[in-house]
Amino acid sequence: QVQVVESGGGLVQPGGSLRLSCAASGLILKIDVMGWYRQVPGKERELVATSTTGGSTNYADSEKGRVTIARDNAKNTVYLQMNSLRTEDTAVYYCNATGFSLRGRFDAWGQGTQVTVSS
Repeated sequence: QVQVVESGGGLVQPGGSLRLSCAASGLILKIDVMGWYRQVPGKERELVATSTTGGSTNYADSEKGRVTIARDNAKNTVYLQMNSLRTEDTAVYYCNATGFSLRGRFDAWGQGTQVTVSS
């Protein structure tokens, strides 16, 4: 079983910055992709950014230039640096990891961390 745990959410003023962290643990053999998604009540979960083990990254168009995703493959950890935050960035941010464990392929989600952008 693979667990994914996020941290780093909180309250920040518009224009501020926040860094989210996510660590995957368990019987992991290989992680292919780690990424961040977000969801607000009444809407579908949406992509923020993903990163492959090989270093390729993908960002939602709305986030390009404001967020940076970074991986520490040795620690099975991914970070999301968010700058110039806007009120519309308020959401629950979820971390996702996909890959292979001793029990086969996995697609694991964290419990989410709340990010609130408000003055």
